Amino acid sequence: MAEKKEKKKKARGFAGVIEKNLEPLNSNEKFKEKYKDTKLKLLLNAKDGRWAALVVIKDGTLNIEGIKNSPKENISKEALGWEGLLQTTTPIFLDIASGKLSTGAMLKKVITRKIKVKGLKKIAVLDDLFALLESKEEE
Repeated sequence: MAEKKEKKKKARGFAGVIEKNLEPLNSNEKFKEKYKDTKLKLLLNAKDGRWAALVVIKDGTLNIEGIKNSPKENISKEALGWEGLLQTTTPIFLDIASGKLSTGAMLKKVITRKIKVKGLKKIAVLDDLFALLESKEEE
């Protein structure tokens, strides 16, 4: 039996922004090699938006799924099986992605509950993903 090929849904809202930024990793050989044996799901939720981004890294490929973030059950660990969560507002996400927030400033925001993190070691992969994107741009 031939497998049905699923048409990839275009991520919307915040998930679309994340997809646009991280999608180039799928053509990055360093990424493919480093993550060839990895299975990981990270949920990035912009609390002030309607969409969360589920970042799925599986066998050297990266996919972003847009998930409606309300009701809250839509983005629960039980529903999606994510291993790491980063939740904050869209402006703070943009500051993190652009490197404007230092580690100390991020830590302060975590302590004051402006940023919610679960599975810190898993979320640290994001830093590596953005570093791989930057190294690709420099080539």
